[in-house]
Amino acid sequence: MASSFPHRHLIDIERLSAAEIESILTLAKQYAEQSRAPQKKINKLNGKTVVNLFFEPSTRTRTSFEIAAKRLGADVVNIPVEHSSSKKGETLLDTVLNLDAMQIDALVIRHSEDGIPQFVAPHMKSASVINAGDGKHEHPTQALLDAFTMLRHKKSLKGLVVAICGDIAHSRVARSNAHLLTKLGAKVRFIAPSYFAAPNFTNLGIETFEDMKEGLKDADVVMMLRIQHERMAEGEFAVSLKDYHQRFGLDAKKLAVAKPDVIVMHPGPINRDVEIASSLADDPKYSVLLEQTEMGVAIRMAVLDLLLSK
Repeated sequence: MASSFPHRHLIDIERLSAAEIESILTLAKQYAEQSRAPQKKINKLNGKTVVNLFFEPSTRTRTSFEIAAKRLGADVVNIPVEHSSSKKGETLLDTVLNLDAMQIDALVIRHSEDGIPQFVAPHMKSASVINAGDGKHEHPTQALLDAFTMLRHKKSLKGLVVAICGDIAHSRVARSNAHLLTKLGAKVRFIAPSYFAAPNFTNLGIETFEDMKEGLKDADVVMMLRIQHERMAEGEFAVSLKDYHQRFGLDAKKLAVAKPDVIVMHPGPINRDVEIASSLADDPKYSVLLEQTEMGVAIRMAVLDLLLSK
């Protein structure tokens, strides 16, 4: 399995081949079963050290990486950035170089700026770098867990119609999913108001819509995105949340035009009754939100295994 994943780092989905993506998804099946077993922990990465360095708040992603590493038997260090040397004026590069000098095996990094994992990776002598989200660029393990969750409900991604709705312009999740899903043959649609539309995706063959009814028609998967207020300039979002929900929030009425067996996804955290109706987020017939969270551990176990077991 390791030979089919030749990369030392996981920086983005864009540079991965379809076969490399599939190698992660295949291994994740094993770890999804392992995570539901009475004995969840194995010692595949015994003696390895994984450091989580998150410059942005995170609950699901950081905890998921920590649980994944510990279930594989690795030691985990979570660095609270508010107490790190960066608060004393140390540069980001000096921080990661000092961590690397401690002979760590993996650095899981999240940052508000685009390109930070790409910048850091070439400087690492001992550690593999895993991108846990960088600015508006990418969030590769989120796209992998999203695809893995889809495959638990659909036979294949090929030909699947996936509608991604909401704040596309500021979403690294939308970008990673666009690259992954199109590589594996899915048909991706972006649904967003004009002020949230994302440029530069015409080369991937993605259809774009401003009307929810048109964009959701016959969709197999609907993925809702929250409004990324923290990535916006002041005044960029000028409509009320009530008006936004009325036009672009997902509810049962809008979802009715999708396929009868449609599944509803969201990378979290959700803003109930803004981008998704609370009742729909909790509806067991459609919602797979908590399953996405569970599968995130399996995907991150697979990524850590492939990078650190070589």
